[in-house]
Amino acid sequence: MAVLTVRNIPEEVHRALRMRAASHGHSTEAEIRAILAEAVKPPVRVGDALARIGRKAGLTDQELDALARDKTPAEPVRFK
Repeated sequence: MAVLTVRNIPEEVHRALRMRAASHGHSTEAEIRAILAEAVKPPVRVGDALARIGRKAGLTDQELDALARDKTPAEPVRFK
């Protein structure tokens, strides 16, 4: 596992990290790892999330396809 050193953190930021860690029952180091992991996690795509919910509900691929809308990407908004 990699090691990362961060220098020159303002005292108020360090204090806030310690307080946040304590409120979550973590060490400061564990809290920083959690913050970093969340920051780089890819965004949740709504369609993927809905498909997961459908699968948990027991829907088949055919049923999920029947619920799917047009998959053509939307055109960006154009302001005139």
